[in-house]
Amino acid sequence: MKFLHLGDLHLGKYLADFDLLDDQRYILDQILELIEKESVDAVLIAGDVYDRANPNENAISLLDWFLNELSSMDVQVFLISGNHDSDDRLNYGSWVFEKQKIYISSVFNGSLAHRGIKIGDVAAEVYMLPFVKASQVRHFYDEDENIKTYEDAVRTVIDHADIDESKVNILIAHQFVSGRGEDPSLGGSESVATQNVGTIEKISADVFDKFDYVALGHIHSPQQVGRQEVRYAGSPLKYSKSEVSNKKSVPIITVNGKDDIRIDLVPLKPRRDVIHIRGTMRELLDKADEYGKDNYIYATLTDEDPINDVMSIFQQTYPNTIAIDYDNSHTRAEEQIDISKIAQKKSFEELIGEFYKQIYGSEITPEEMEVMRMVAREAGVIHEAD
Repeated sequence: MKFLHLGDLHLGKYLADFDLLDDQRYILDQILELIEKESVDAVLIAGDVYDRANPNENAISLLDWFLNELSSMDVQVFLISGNHDSDDRLNYGSWVFEKQKIYISSVFNGSLAHRGIKIGDVAAEVYMLPFVKASQVRHFYDEDENIKTYEDAVRTVIDHADIDESKVNILIAHQFVSGRGEDPSLGGSESVATQNVGTIEKISADVFDKFDYVALGHIHSPQQVGRQEVRYAGSPLKYSKSEVSNKKSVPIITVNGKDDIRIDLVPLKPRRDVIHIRGTMRELLDKADEYGKDNYIYATLTDEDPINDVMSIFQQTYPNTIAIDYDNSHTRAEEQIDISKIAQKKSFEELIGEFYKQIYGSEITPEEMEVMRMVAREAGVIHEAD
């Protein structure tokens, strides 16, 4: 049987003021063609289906179209929520969807949801773990006082699941997973979170040793974590400047048995690329045919003097310019300013609380703040008196 692994669709995403809906439909169309060409039996969608908890009507319609196309092709769908999704909204209508073999697990209810799938003589169990925090898991396993980190939470959920390791077991999860002493390459909005939060979100890949393939979401850069079978599909499109060097792809997993699993990465070609160009204004305007006028552009100008109405001038040649900055002797001098003095004016709780709200769109809970303080003490960032 064949699975196609998707993650971080972020339907409804904008790049600056540019609505990416047409680009997203284009890439989903390409994925549908690939599913038909490769005779894929099931699609694994590893969270962050929407870009925000309250998606707009167009984003909802796009997901509805995509799922209907998959259903009409008789392709099974296994979908979980990510940290950008609203659990309840994504879960709406899930019982009805099951009749079309579209299985959604967006609300953690204390157990690891799973479904069996059998194609010909090959069978597998697909486990679905929506994005969870330690506080959510503690609610169901309050007898276990050791659930303090995200790894504690996920390990507890898996340990309480009745997993038959003689079967082919596949897990879909949306978490920050790291290999042995090595973090994944970061990209997109999640890179900001994971670089600053530190170890609180990290989950070791060996937590998933019971699974033959782990379909991960949360990190936008496609890559394996630890062993080959623990993998981030990455986002199907580039959603930030940090992703310009990414080569987007989708994994197709061919399962012929417990010890016969093959992973093929199939490249994706976007309608418009996201690129970062650098040079003087004159140089960049002269190379428009080389860089592609229709691409989404991040531009760094090396002109020493600022240019009046620079965005308006630039967009006459590159209409999809997202942002322009400067790199010259003046900006390099400004970079020497010590921003740590600004941070010193705020308490640890204020800094963490503001950061958490920026990333997750909600207030940090007292339990999570205490875990953050504990980690910060261990790292020497704050001391007992702080």
